[in-house]
Amino acid sequence: MKMKKFVAVAMAGCLAASLAACGSTASSSAATDSAATAEEATETTATGTGFTVQLGPNPETLDPALNSAIDGANTIITIFEPLLLVNENNEVVGGQAESWEVSEDGLTWTFTMRDGLKWSDGSDLTAKDFEYSFKRLADPNTAAPYAQTVVGMIEGFAEATGNPDADGNQTTEPNPDALGVEASEDGKTLTIHLAYPCSYFDKIAAFATMSPVQQATIETNGDSWCTQPDTFICNGPYMISEWTPSERIVLTKNPNYVGGWDTSRIVSDTITLLLIEDEAAAYAAYNSGEAQLVKSVPSDEIPSLTKAEDGGDFYVDSNLGTYYLSVNCEREPFTDPLVRKALSLAIDREYVSEVVMQGTYSPAHSISCPGITDADGSQFADNANGGTPYIGSDYDANLEEAKSLLAEAGYPNGEGFPAITYSTNDQGYHMPLAEYLQKAWSELGINVTIETVEWASFTPQRRAGDYDVCRNGWVMDYDDPSNMLELFQTGNGNNDGKYSNPEFDAAIEASKVADKATHFEQLHKAEDILMEDMGCIPVAYYNDFWLQSSSLQGTWHSPYGYWYLQYGYIAE
Repeated sequence: MKMKKFVAVAMAGCLAASLAACGSTASSSAATDSAATAEEATETTATGTGFTVQLGPNPETLDPALNSAIDGANTIITIFEPLLLVNENNEVVGGQAESWEVSEDGLTWTFTMRDGLKWSDGSDLTAKDFEYSFKRLADPNTAAPYAQTVVGMIEGFAEATGNPDADGNQTTEPNPDALGVEASEDGKTLTIHLAYPCSYFDKIAAFATMSPVQQATIETNGDSWCTQPDTFICNGPYMISEWTPSERIVLTKNPNYVGGWDTSRIVSDTITLLLIEDEAAAYAAYNSGEAQLVKSVPSDEIPSLTKAEDGGDFYVDSNLGTYYLSVNCEREPFTDPLVRKALSLAIDREYVSEVVMQGTYSPAHSISCPGITDADGSQFADNANGGTPYIGSDYDANLEEAKSLLAEAGYPNGEGFPAITYSTNDQGYHMPLAEYLQKAWSELGINVTIETVEWASFTPQRRAGDYDVCRNGWVMDYDDPSNMLELFQTGNGNNDGKYSNPEFDAAIEASKVADKATHFEQLHKAEDILMEDMGCIPVAYYNDFWLQSSSLQGTWHSPYGYWYLQYGYIAE
C-alpha cells in the first residue's frame, strides 16, 4: 500500500494555510515573543521561579476524554500530549509520535512513536497506551462528549458503541475492541483504520481529547484518578503538584517528559493556575501582581483599558468560534421551530456586540463563524445560504417578523406563552446578555426569569438538558465546518439542545466522503437545514480578550481559544 510520509520536524501542512483567513496570528502580543532564545529565557529565570495565570474557574474535569470546556482544555494541553501538536505557527508537528504516514486512499494512518516516552510517574508509555485511550473514548460507558467527533470516523466505531439506532439506542452489546486502532507488539507504531477518508485527521490527532491516559491509574482509582495530584498521571511537559479546589492548581515541570515540545525552552519550574470565577477577584489578582495574565476582565473596566497595539496590556484576539443559545428542543413550547425563530429574530445582534459586549465580539448571522475555510479556500460563512446572511441585520423588520411568527405558533403578543427560564453562569458578558434577552423577549410578551448557575454545575446541567434556554458557545477544535455542525447531529455528546432532524443528520453523514466538493456541499446543506429550523440561536462571533503583563514572555494564544504556557517565563 502506498503511503504519504510526514516527519515531525517540518510539516507546515494545510492547517497553517487554512488558518491564515482567521486574521489571527499565533502570537498577538509583545508578551508572546517566541523569538527569544532558550538561552535568553534561561538567563531571565532561576531555579524555583515560575508565573501565575487565571484562565478560568474550577474545571468540571481534567480527564481528556470527558472535558468539553476551554478552561479544562487550557490545562490539559499543558499537562498532556497527543500523538501530534499544533505549534505557535499553527503547524501540525509531531508530539508523542515522531512521524506519521497516510495511505494514498486516506484510510490508513500509521504513527511512529518517539523513543523513550514516559508517563509522569516514570513508567514507559507506548502506542498501546494510545490504543487503550482511543477505545476508552469510543466506549459508551465512558460517556465521552467528543467520542463521535474524534473517533467516529474510525472503522468499527458503530460496533464499538453498540450499533445505535436512529434514536441513539444501542442494538448490540458495545464492543470497544472493535475500533480500528492497533498498536504493534513492540509498542512502537499505532495504526488507525478509517471507515472513510478524513483529510483533517492530523488535526484531530493533535486535539486535547486525543491525549493518552494511563490504564493502570484509571483501573486502580476509578473516576477519582484525575482529581488529585497523587493519582494524576500525565505525559506532558508539566504535571500537577498541588490542587486546592476553588483556589489554585500548581503545575511543576515533568522530569520524565519526552515529546514534541522543545525542552530547552521549557524553563519555568512552576505554573500556577488561579481558579477564580469572580472577575473582580481576577482583576485584583492582576493589579496586585499576583497573576501575570488573567482571562476574566470585568466588563465595566474595559473602556478604561489600553489595548496592546497602543502600548497597553489589554489584548483582543480573534477566535474560530460562535456564542449561541441552546433552546431545549425536547421541551414545549420550544419544540416548535416557529417559536425558536421568533426568539432569534427578537435579538438585535448589532446592539449586543457593540453595546452589551462593548465591541469585543462581532454580530453572528449564522452558526458558522468567519475564518472557517470552504472547498475553494474562501470562507465557508461567506458562501452560506447562497451568500446571504441567514439572519438579516434590520432589527425593526426582524422584530415584526418575530411577532408574526409567534402569533402563527399560537401565541399572539405572547398570550398563553409560558414563563421561561434563561440559564447562565455569571462570568464575562453572560449576565449582561441575560438581562438584555430578558428585555428583548419581553417585546414579544414573553416573561423571562434568569437563573444563575455556578460554573462547576452549569455544563453538566446544560448537557443533561435541564433548562429552557441557556447560553452556549463553541470554539473550533480544527478548521473544518463539520467540527461546528456535527454538534447538532442526533446523539452527539455536545448536542446540548437535543436538536434532531433526520434530513440534517443525513446531510452530515453524506459529507463524510473523500470528494472535497461533496464534503463541503453537504455541510452547507446541513447548515441550511439547521438555520431554517433554528436548532440553535447564533448571537455573536467570539474574540478572546485578556490582560497580560509585559513581564510574562513566551506564551501564545491560538485561534482555537487556547493559551499555550509551555514556554512561558518571567523576564526581569
